[in-house]
Amino acid sequence: MSESRLQMPCEQPKFQAVGIPFSVGLSALGQDIEHIRKSLVEPNNTLSLEDGLLADRAVWVGRYSYPLIERVPESLQAFDSRNLRFTLTALAKIETEIQDYVAQIDPKRLSIVIGTSTSGISDSEVRLKQYFAGDQSVDIPHQPQEMGCIAKALKQYLGWQGAAYTISTACSSSAKAFAAGQRLIQSGLADAVLVGGVDTLCQLTLNGFNSLESLSAGLCQPCGSKRDGINIGEAAALFLLTKAAAPIMLYGAGESMDAWHISAPHPEGIGAATAMQRALDVAAITVQQLGYVNLHGTATPQNDAMEIKAIRHVFQNHSVALSSSKHKTGHCLGAAGAIEAFICVQLLKDQRWLPVHQQTEIDADLADQNYVREAQLTKSIEYVMSNSFAFGGSNISLLFGVAQDEGR
Repeated sequence: MSESRLQMPCEQPKFQAVGIPFSVGLSALGQDIEHIRKSLVEPNNTLSLEDGLLADRAVWVGRYSYPLIERVPESLQAFDSRNLRFTLTALAKIETEIQDYVAQIDPKRLSIVIGTSTSGISDSEVRLKQYFAGDQSVDIPHQPQEMGCIAKALKQYLGWQGAAYTISTACSSSAKAFAAGQRLIQSGLADAVLVGGVDTLCQLTLNGFNSLESLSAGLCQPCGSKRDGINIGEAAALFLLTKAAAPIMLYGAGESMDAWHISAPHPEGIGAATAMQRALDVAAITVQQLGYVNLHGTATPQNDAMEIKAIRHVFQNHSVALSSSKHKTGHCLGAAGAIEAFICVQLLKDQRWLPVHQQTEIDADLADQNYVREAQLTKSIEYVMSNSFAFGGSNISLLFGVAQDEGR
Protein backbone atom coordinates (compact mmCIF):
# COMPACT_ATOMS: atom_id res chain seq x y z
CA MET A 1 0.00 0.00 0.00
CA SER A 2 1.44 3.30 -1.09
CA GLU A 3 2.26 5.68 1.75
CA SER A 4 1.44 8.66 -0.46
CA ARG A 5 -2.12 7.44 -0.89
CA LEU A 6 -2.79 7.49 2.84
CA GLN A 7 -1.63 10.93 3.93
CA MET A 8 -3.84 12.30 6.71
CA PRO A 9 -4.63 15.92 7.54
CA CYS A 10 -2.11 17.32 9.97
CA GLU A 11 -4.81 18.13 12.50
CA GLN A 12 -7.89 16.08 13.28
CA PRO A 13 -11.05 17.78 14.58
CA LYS A 14 -11.32 17.58 18.35
CA PHE A 15 -13.54 14.67 19.37
CA GLN A 16 -15.56 14.93 22.56
CA ALA A 17 -15.76 11.48 24.15
CA VAL A 18 -19.31 10.54 25.10
CA GLY A 19 -20.65 8.12 27.68
CA ILE A 20 -22.64 4.95 27.02
CA PRO A 21 -24.57 4.28 30.23
CA PHE A 22 -27.17 1.92 28.70
CA SER A 23 -27.19 -0.48 25.77
CA VAL A 24 -29.07 -3.49 24.42
CA GLY A 25 -28.48 -5.87 21.52
CA LEU A 26 -30.78 -8.57 20.14
CA SER A 27 -29.68 -10.93 17.37
CA ALA A 28 -29.12 -14.59 16.57
CA LEU A 29 -26.77 -14.54 19.58
CA GLY A 30 -29.73 -14.37 21.95
CA GLN A 31 -31.50 -11.89 24.19
CA ASP A 32 -29.68 -12.05 27.53
CA ILE A 33 -26.04 -11.22 28.25
CA GLU A 34 -24.96 -14.65 29.45
CA HIS A 35 -26.47 -16.35 26.42
CA ILE A 36 -24.84 -13.81 24.12
CA ARG A 37 -21.45 -14.29 25.74
CA LYS A 38 -21.75 -18.08 25.54
CA SER A 39 -22.70 -17.87 21.85
CA LEU A 40 -19.61 -15.77 21.11
CA VAL A 41 -17.05 -17.87 22.97
CA GLU A 42 -18.21 -21.42 22.22
CA PRO A 43 -18.13 -23.25 18.86
CA ASN A 44 -21.88 -23.90 18.68
CA ASN A 45 -23.72 -22.70 15.57
CA THR A 46 -26.19 -19.85 16.09
CA LEU A 47 -27.44 -19.50 12.49
CA SER A 48 -30.42 -21.33 10.97
CA LEU A 49 -31.01 -22.97 7.59
CA GLU A 50 -34.30 -21.65 6.20
CA ASP A 51 -36.50 -22.28 3.19
CA GLY A 52 -38.68 -19.67 1.54
CA LEU A 53 -36.24 -16.78 1.42
CA LEU A 54 -34.68 -17.81 -1.90
CA ALA A 55 -36.67 -19.45 -4.70
CA ASP A 56 -34.27 -22.26 -5.48
CA ARG A 57 -32.70 -23.35 -2.19
CA ALA A 58 -32.49 -23.05 1.55
CA VAL A 59 -30.10 -20.47 2.94
CA TRP A 60 -28.27 -19.91 6.24
CA VAL A 61 -29.41 -16.78 8.08
CA GLY A 62 -28.96 -15.19 11.49
CA ARG A 63 -32.54 -14.95 12.75
CA TYR A 64 -33.61 -13.57 16.12
CA SER A 65 -35.72 -16.49 17.32
CA TYR A 66 -37.26 -15.02 20.49
CA PRO A 67 -40.73 -13.43 20.74
CA LEU A 68 -41.26 -9.81 19.80
CA ILE A 69 -43.90 -7.57 21.34
CA GLU A 70 -47.29 -8.62 20.00
CA ARG A 71 -48.78 -5.19 19.47
CA VAL A 72 -47.43 -1.67 19.07
CA PRO A 73 -49.13 1.26 20.85
CA GLU A 74 -52.20 2.64 19.10
CA SER A 75 -50.36 5.89 18.38
CA LEU A 76 -47.75 3.97 16.37
CA GLN A 77 -50.12 1.86 14.24
CA ALA A 78 -49.20 3.79 11.08
CA PHE A 79 -45.56 2.70 11.56
CA ASP A 80 -46.31 -0.93 12.47
CA SER A 81 -43.91 -3.51 11.05
CA ARG A 82 -41.73 -6.34 12.25
CA ASN A 83 -38.87 -3.85 12.17
CA LEU A 84 -40.68 -1.54 14.60
CA ARG A 85 -41.67 -4.42 16.88
CA PHE A 86 -38.05 -5.58 16.91
CA THR A 87 -36.99 -2.05 17.86
CA LEU A 88 -39.53 -1.70 20.65
CA THR A 89 -38.70 -5.18 21.98
CA ALA A 90 -35.08 -4.10 22.31
CA LEU A 91 -35.94 -0.70 23.77
CA ALA A 92 -38.14 -2.29 26.44
CA LYS A 93 -35.06 -3.87 28.03
CA ILE A 94 -33.49 -0.48 28.83
CA GLU A 95 -36.44 1.91 28.55
CA THR A 96 -36.98 2.44 32.28
CA GLU A 97 -33.30 3.22 32.86
CA ILE A 98 -33.18 5.62 29.91
CA GLN A 99 -36.35 7.48 30.89
CA ASP A 100 -35.12 7.83 34.48
CA TYR A 101 -31.77 9.17 33.21
CA VAL A 102 -33.30 11.82 30.92
CA ALA A 103 -36.16 12.82 33.23
CA GLN A 104 -34.50 16.14 34.12
CA ILE A 105 -33.32 16.96 30.58
CA ASP A 106 -35.30 19.31 28.32
CA PRO A 107 -37.06 17.07 25.74
CA LYS A 108 -35.86 19.46 23.02
CA ARG A 109 -32.30 18.34 23.85
CA LEU A 110 -33.03 14.63 23.44
CA SER A 111 -32.31 13.27 19.96
CA ILE A 112 -32.50 9.98 18.04
CA VAL A 113 -30.30 8.64 15.23
CA ILE A 114 -31.04 5.18 13.83
CA GLY A 115 -29.30 3.18 11.09
CA THR A 116 -31.19 0.76 8.84
CA SER A 117 -31.19 -0.59 5.30
CA THR A 118 -34.41 -2.63 5.09
CA SER A 119 -36.88 -0.75 7.31
CA GLY A 120 -40.29 -2.47 7.08
CA ILE A 121 -39.84 -4.01 3.66
CA SER A 122 -40.43 -7.58 4.87
CA ASP A 123 -44.04 -6.73 5.79
CA SER A 124 -44.65 -5.22 2.36
CA GLU A 125 -43.30 -8.38 0.72
CA VAL A 126 -46.09 -10.43 2.30
CA ARG A 127 -48.75 -8.02 1.10
CA LEU A 128 -47.27 -7.76 -2.39
CA LYS A 129 -47.41 -11.55 -2.75
CA GLN A 130 -51.11 -11.40 -1.93
CA TYR A 131 -51.62 -8.55 -4.40
CA PHE A 132 -49.86 -10.29 -7.29
CA ALA A 133 -51.72 -13.50 -6.45
CA GLY A 134 -54.91 -11.65 -7.37
CA ASP A 135 -56.07 -10.00 -4.17
CA GLN A 136 -56.53 -6.46 -5.50
CA SER A 137 -58.06 -5.30 -2.23
CA VAL A 138 -54.92 -5.80 -0.13
CA ASP A 139 -53.64 -2.63 1.50
CA ILE A 140 -49.92 -1.90 1.02
CA PRO A 141 -49.02 1.01 3.31
CA HIS A 142 -45.82 2.81 2.43
CA GLN A 143 -45.08 4.54 5.72
CA PRO A 144 -43.73 1.45 7.56
CA GLN A 145 -41.12 0.85 4.88
CA GLU A 146 -39.87 4.43 4.71
CA MET A 147 -36.25 4.59 5.84
CA GLY A 148 -37.01 7.29 8.39
CA CYS A 149 -40.00 5.62 10.03
CA ILE A 150 -38.20 4.02 13.02
CA ALA A 151 -36.63 7.29 14.14
CA LYS A 152 -40.00 9.03 13.73
CA ALA A 153 -41.80 6.29 15.65
CA LEU A 154 -39.28 6.34 18.50
CA LYS A 155 -39.51 10.13 18.78
CA GLN A 156 -43.28 9.91 19.06
CA TYR A 157 -43.16 6.96 21.46
CA LEU A 158 -40.59 8.48 23.82
CA GLY A 159 -41.97 12.02 23.65
CA TRP A 160 -38.58 13.48 22.79
CA GLN A 161 -38.45 16.71 20.80
CA GLY A 162 -34.91 16.98 19.47
CA ALA A 163 -33.59 15.93 16.08
CA ALA A 164 -34.68 12.45 14.96
CA TYR A 165 -33.41 10.97 11.74
CA THR A 166 -32.17 7.85 9.99
CA ILE A 167 -28.86 7.03 8.35
CA SER A 168 -28.90 4.50 5.52
CA THR A 169 -25.40 3.89 4.15
CA ALA A 170 -25.75 0.13 3.76
CA CYS A 171 -23.52 -1.86 6.14
CA SER A 172 -22.08 1.19 7.93
CA SER A 173 -25.47 2.76 8.72
CA SER A 174 -25.76 2.13 12.45
CA ALA A 175 -22.04 2.63 13.12
CA LYS A 176 -22.40 6.06 11.53
CA ALA A 177 -25.33 6.72 13.87
CA PHE A 178 -22.76 6.77 16.72
CA ALA A 179 -20.68 9.43 15.00
CA ALA A 180 -23.79 11.46 14.16
CA GLY A 181 -25.03 11.24 17.74
CA GLN A 182 -21.68 12.32 19.10
CA ARG A 183 -21.69 15.31 16.74
CA LEU A 184 -25.12 16.38 17.99
CA ILE A 185 -23.75 16.41 21.53
CA GLN A 186 -20.48 18.12 20.62
CA SER A 187 -22.28 20.81 18.63
CA GLY A 188 -24.47 21.64 21.62
CA LEU A 189 -27.69 20.50 19.95
CA ALA A 190 -28.33 17.59 22.33
CA ASP A 191 -27.50 16.43 25.83
CA ALA A 192 -28.35 12.78 25.16
CA VAL A 193 -28.91 10.82 21.96
CA LEU A 194 -30.48 7.41 21.43
CA VAL A 195 -28.47 5.74 18.66
CA GLY A 196 -28.35 2.29 17.13
CA GLY A 197 -29.65 0.20 14.31
CA VAL A 198 -32.32 -2.29 13.35
CA ASP A 199 -32.73 -4.50 10.31
CA THR A 200 -34.95 -7.51 9.75
CA LEU A 201 -34.59 -10.41 7.35
CA CYS A 202 -36.35 -9.90 4.03
CA GLN A 203 -36.38 -11.57 0.63
CA LEU A 204 -35.36 -8.39 -1.18
CA THR A 205 -31.99 -8.35 0.57
CA LEU A 206 -31.37 -12.08 0.33
CA ASN A 207 -32.15 -12.17 -3.37
CA GLY A 208 -30.12 -9.03 -4.01
CA PHE A 209 -26.99 -10.54 -2.48
CA ASN A 210 -27.77 -13.82 -4.23
CA SER A 211 -27.80 -12.00 -7.58
CA LEU A 212 -24.36 -10.62 -6.72
CA GLU A 213 -23.22 -14.20 -6.00
CA SER A 214 -22.22 -13.03 -2.52
CA LEU A 215 -24.13 -15.52 -0.36
CA SER A 216 -22.22 -18.38 1.20
CA ALA A 217 -23.33 -21.89 0.34
CA GLY A 218 -22.83 -22.83 3.99
CA LEU A 219 -21.81 -21.09 7.18
CA CYS A 220 -19.63 -18.08 6.39
CA GLN A 221 -15.89 -18.28 7.10
CA PRO A 222 -14.38 -14.80 7.64
CA CYS A 223 -10.76 -14.83 6.41
CA GLY A 224 -11.10 -18.57 5.77
CA SER A 225 -9.25 -20.36 3.00
CA LYS A 226 -12.57 -21.58 1.55
CA ARG A 227 -14.68 -18.50 2.23
CA ASP A 228 -17.34 -17.99 -0.40
CA GLY A 229 -19.58 -15.21 0.84
CA ILE A 230 -21.83 -13.94 3.59
CA ASN A 231 -24.77 -15.07 5.68
CA ILE A 232 -27.46 -12.42 6.17
CA GLY A 233 -28.71 -11.72 9.69
CA GLU A 234 -31.02 -9.42 11.61
CA ALA A 235 -30.48 -7.40 14.75
CA ALA A 236 -31.75 -4.55 16.89
CA ALA A 237 -29.25 -2.69 19.06
CA LEU A 238 -29.73 0.60 20.91
CA PHE A 239 -27.44 2.82 23.02
CA LEU A 240 -27.82 6.04 24.95
CA LEU A 241 -24.98 8.49 24.29
CA THR A 242 -24.51 11.16 26.95
CA LYS A 243 -22.43 14.27 27.63
CA ALA A 244 -21.61 12.86 31.04
CA ALA A 245 -19.01 10.13 31.43
CA ALA A 246 -20.11 6.52 31.90
CA PRO A 247 -18.27 3.25 32.64
CA ILE A 248 -17.96 2.68 28.88
CA MET A 249 -17.11 5.55 26.54
CA LEU A 250 -17.08 6.22 22.82
CA TYR A 251 -13.62 7.76 22.45
CA GLY A 252 -13.27 8.07 18.72
CA ALA A 253 -14.88 7.65 15.30
CA GLY A 254 -13.01 7.69 12.01
CA GLU A 255 -14.84 7.97 8.70
CA SER A 256 -13.72 7.79 5.08
CA MET A 257 -15.13 7.27 1.61
CA ASP A 258 -13.51 5.06 -1.02
CA ALA A 259 -15.63 6.23 -4.00
CA TRP A 260 -14.03 3.24 -5.73
CA HIS A 261 -16.83 0.89 -6.79
CA ILE A 262 -20.56 0.58 -6.16
CA SER A 263 -20.25 -2.77 -4.35
CA ALA A 264 -16.54 -3.57 -3.98
CA PRO A 265 -14.02 -2.03 -1.55
CA HIS A 266 -10.74 -0.54 -2.70
CA PRO A 267 -8.53 -3.63 -3.10
CA GLU A 268 -5.68 -2.08 -1.12
CA GLY A 269 -7.90 -1.11 1.80
CA ILE A 270 -7.11 2.59 1.52
CA GLY A 271 -10.43 3.79 2.90
CA ALA A 272 -10.49 1.15 5.64
CA ALA A 273 -7.01 2.10 6.82
CA THR A 274 -7.92 5.78 6.76
CA ALA A 275 -10.99 5.18 8.93
CA MET A 276 -9.04 3.15 11.50
CA GLN A 277 -6.20 5.65 11.70
CA ARG A 278 -8.59 8.56 12.11
CA ALA A 279 -10.39 6.78 14.95
CA LEU A 280 -7.05 6.26 16.71
CA ASP A 281 -6.03 9.85 16.09
CA VAL A 282 -9.19 11.49 17.40
CA ALA A 283 -9.15 9.19 20.45
CA ALA A 284 -5.48 10.13 20.96
CA ILE A 285 -4.36 6.57 21.63
CA THR A 286 -1.63 4.44 20.06
CA VAL A 287 -2.06 1.07 18.39
CA GLN A 288 -0.23 -0.51 21.33
CA GLN A 289 -3.06 0.60 23.65
CA LEU A 290 -5.73 -1.11 21.57
CA GLY A 291 -6.62 -4.55 22.91
CA TYR A 292 -9.06 -5.88 20.29
CA VAL A 293 -10.50 -5.19 16.84
CA ASN A 294 -13.90 -6.47 15.77
CA LEU A 295 -13.39 -6.91 12.05
CA HIS A 296 -16.00 -6.03 9.47
CA GLY A 297 -15.08 -9.56 8.39
CA THR A 298 -17.87 -10.43 5.95
CA ALA A 299 -16.23 -13.60 4.54
CA THR A 300 -16.24 -12.37 0.95
CA PRO A 301 -12.87 -12.80 -0.77
CA GLN A 302 -12.37 -9.11 -1.56
CA ASN A 303 -13.54 -7.60 1.72
CA ASP A 304 -11.46 -9.84 3.96
CA ALA A 305 -8.33 -9.43 1.84
CA MET A 306 -8.51 -5.64 1.80
CA GLU A 307 -9.34 -5.39 5.52
CA ILE A 308 -6.30 -7.43 6.53
CA LYS A 309 -4.14 -5.26 4.25
CA ALA A 310 -5.51 -2.22 6.08
CA ILE A 311 -4.84 -3.83 9.48
CA ARG A 312 -1.24 -4.50 8.47
CA HIS A 313 -0.76 -0.92 7.39
CA VAL A 314 -2.25 0.68 10.50
CA PHE A 315 -0.97 -1.72 13.17
CA GLN A 316 2.40 -2.55 11.63
CA ASN A 317 4.16 -4.88 14.10
CA HIS A 318 1.55 -4.64 16.85
CA SER A 319 -0.19 -8.02 17.01
CA VAL A 320 -3.64 -6.85 18.05
CA ALA A 321 -6.25 -9.51 18.84
CA LEU A 322 -8.95 -9.56 16.21
CA SER A 323 -11.98 -11.54 15.14
CA SER A 324 -15.16 -11.29 13.12
CA SER A 325 -18.46 -12.11 14.80
CA LYS A 326 -20.49 -12.41 11.60
CA HIS A 327 -20.31 -16.21 11.56
CA LYS A 328 -22.40 -15.97 14.75
CA THR A 329 -24.80 -13.10 13.95
CA GLY A 330 -24.88 -13.16 10.18
CA HIS A 331 -24.26 -9.89 8.38
CA CYS A 332 -26.95 -7.68 9.91
CA LEU A 333 -26.70 -5.03 7.18
CA GLY A 334 -27.70 -1.58 8.48
CA ALA A 335 -27.72 -2.95 12.04
CA ALA A 336 -24.31 -4.67 11.74
CA GLY A 337 -22.32 -1.77 13.18
CA ALA A 338 -24.67 -1.47 16.15
CA ILE A 339 -24.78 -5.15 17.12
CA GLU A 340 -20.99 -5.37 16.83
CA ALA A 341 -20.64 -2.21 18.92
CA PHE A 342 -22.84 -3.91 21.51
CA ILE A 343 -20.47 -6.89 21.54
CA CYS A 344 -17.55 -4.51 22.10
CA VAL A 345 -19.35 -2.73 24.95
CA GLN A 346 -20.13 -6.05 26.64
CA LEU A 347 -16.58 -7.39 26.52
CA LEU A 348 -15.27 -4.11 27.95
CA LYS A 349 -17.77 -4.39 30.79
CA ASP A 350 -17.02 -8.04 31.46
CA GLN A 351 -13.22 -8.13 30.95
CA ARG A 352 -13.28 -11.95 30.87
CA TRP A 353 -13.59 -12.87 27.20
CA LEU A 354 -13.19 -11.95 23.55
CA PRO A 355 -15.36 -13.17 20.65
CA VAL A 356 -13.73 -16.24 19.11
CA HIS A 357 -12.94 -16.09 15.40
CA GLN A 358 -14.38 -18.80 13.17
CA GLN A 359 -12.48 -22.08 13.49
CA THR A 360 -11.94 -23.23 9.89
CA GLU A 361 -8.54 -22.95 8.18
CA ILE A 362 -7.40 -19.36 7.64
CA ASP A 363 -6.41 -18.20 4.16
CA ALA A 364 -2.62 -18.52 3.96
CA ASP A 365 -2.39 -14.96 2.60
CA LEU A 366 -4.22 -13.63 5.68
CA ALA A 367 -2.85 -15.99 8.33
CA ASP A 368 -0.22 -13.64 9.78
CA GLN A 369 -2.72 -12.00 12.14
CA ASN A 370 -3.57 -12.61 15.80
CA TYR A 371 -7.04 -14.15 15.37
CA VAL A 372 -8.85 -14.84 18.64
CA ARG A 373 -8.72 -18.61 19.16
CA GLU A 374 -9.11 -18.69 22.94
CA ALA A 375 -11.90 -16.62 24.40
CA GLN A 376 -10.51 -16.09 27.87
CA LEU A 377 -8.74 -12.80 28.51
CA THR A 378 -5.37 -13.09 30.23
CA LYS A 379 -5.25 -9.37 31.06
CA SER A 380 -7.74 -6.53 31.07
CA ILE A 381 -8.17 -4.31 28.03
CA GLU A 382 -8.93 -0.60 27.94
CA TYR A 383 -9.76 0.08 24.29
CA VAL A 384 -11.39 -1.83 21.43
CA MET A 385 -12.22 -0.95 17.83
CA SER A 386 -15.15 -1.97 15.65
CA ASN A 387 -14.96 -1.71 11.85
CA SER A 388 -17.85 -1.24 9.41
CA PHE A 389 -17.18 -0.95 5.68
CA ALA A 390 -20.14 -0.53 3.33
CA PHE A 391 -21.06 -0.64 -0.34
CA GLY A 392 -19.71 2.38 -2.16
CA GLY A 393 -16.78 2.55 0.25
CA SER A 394 -18.63 4.23 3.11
CA ASN A 395 -16.26 3.34 5.95
CA ILE A 396 -16.25 3.93 9.69
CA SER A 397 -14.23 2.68 12.65
CA LEU A 398 -15.50 3.21 16.20
CA LEU A 399 -13.19 3.22 19.20
CA PHE A 400 -14.68 2.30 22.58
CA GLY A 401 -12.99 2.13 25.96
CA VAL A 402 -13.44 2.02 29.70
CA ALA A 403 -13.74 5.35 31.47
CA GLN A 404 -10.39 6.92 32.28
CA ASP A 405 -9.28 9.34 34.97
CA GLU A 406 -9.11 13.03 34.17
CA GLY A 407 -6.08 13.95 32.10
CA ARG A 408 -6.06 10.72 30.10
